[in-house]
Amino acid sequence: MDSKRIVESAEYKPPLWQRLGWMVMIYVGSVAALGVFAMLIRLFMQAAGMRSH
Repeated sequence: MDSKRIVESAEYKPPLWQRLGWMVMIYVGSVAALGVFAMLIRLFMQAAGMRSH
């Protein structure tokens, strides 16, 4: 009986819109995190006296 439950859960696949939604959320989150990291590096570099121009 437990093996049937495992097979049923393995065959479950969320709808396409939900899978694409997660992909978009992960992408937007990673781009935002990268932007914050880049701004922090720029802030620290400016505090150390480095200028971009």
